[in-house]
Amino acid sequence: MRIAVTYENESVFQHFGKTSQFKLYDIENNEIKESQVVGTEGLGHGALAILLSNMNVDVLICGGIGRGAIMALSGSNINVVGGVTGDCDAAVKAYLAGTLTPDAEATCGCSHDNCECHHE
Repeated sequence: MRIAVTYENESVFQHFGKTSQFKLYDIENNEIKESQVVGTEGLGHGALAILLSNMNVDVLICGGIGRGAIMALSGSNINVVGGVTGDCDAAVKAYLAGTLTPDAEATCGCSHDNCECHHE
């Protein structure tokens, strides 16, 4: 399994569509075997779903995320866990332990054309 986390300075970045990096975790036997930080190549919003799909990501952990992005990721068979804050490594460990508590209100109501919502 491969998990991607929106990334900035070891923490979960709070706006999926504007993240400039992901931290990728390769998981075997429910343990982190390897991790690496990769750039988004300047891509944003919908194009990130394609990027993550091309990187064989199974799960995305992020902060705020729009409904359109969730739909695009789901269409690529990527499970989305939104509304997460704090340290990336701790979030992945909590996910693997089954104790990660996402925020049910992680989606924002903005169009993302000119997003000025709380998770910028």
